[in-house]
Amino acid sequence: MLREITLGQYYQTESVIHRLDPRVKLGGTIMYILALFLFKNFVGYLVAALFLGIVIKLSNVPFRFMIKGMRGILFLLLITVGFNLFLTPGTAVVSVWKLKITWEGIWLAATMAVRLSLLIIGSSVMTLTTTPNNLTDGIEKLLKPLKVIKVPVHELAMMMSIALRFIPILLEETDKIMKAQIARGADFESGNLFKRAKAMVPLLVPLFISAFRRANDLAMAMEARCYRGGEGRTKMKPLLYKRRDYLAYVVLIIYLVGSVFVGRIVL
Repeated sequence: MLREITLGQYYQTESVIHRLDPRVKLGGTIMYILALFLFKNFVGYLVAALFLGIVIKLSNVPFRFMIKGMRGILFLLLITVGFNLFLTPGTAVVSVWKLKITWEGIWLAATMAVRLSLLIIGSSVMTLTTTPNNLTDGIEKLLKPLKVIKVPVHELAMMMSIALRFIPILLEETDKIMKAQIARGADFESGNLFKRAKAMVPLLVPLFISAFRRANDLAMAMEARCYRGGEGRTKMKPLLYKRRDYLAYVVLIIYLVGSVFVGRIVL
């Protein structure tokens, strides 16, 4: 299951989306997520799903690879849907003991499930089509105005990029530790939810040791290369907007305005 989490991974291929400036993809992802929280009807979510489908098609990343990343958050999705389904007051549809399912709960649970699914897949498109280095440069450029108020923009961008890069590495490390412990007789599959959670505890110590070791190795490698922060550093490949990037901004703005109009006004 751990290998099915795609957040933080980069999918190497040639596509229009891969060639876009990372600032466009970061801004587009923010706009897409923002639009998801402004919809009031399912028409807006249909438009969002259609737009996301077109972007995935243009990215040349297999849709099956995108969906694979949803399995890792399926448990969280089910919990969210369950809470909204049973704890939302309104007109009762089904009542079981003290629990009741309402029409309002069904609507809220459905919209929440669709919203979270589109949000995760939309965010994955950005990380799957952008290298960690380009992502760092894009975040740093977007946050550059904050330097005026003494915000360490370069350091923040570097930390965010390293955190994203470490997600697949730590997942792979966890998978290796689990397989090693299964080979020694550990059982992570049987029992109820609490027993499975308790069985995961022995994974934490070797995982933390591995994470600290990797962090120490990374720090030593950066010091060996005389890394001293962003001041005075130049870029071998500076970010420059091209015609396709401006066109992408126009498409994103049209989508944001159109989808919000359809999602809030059109019934």
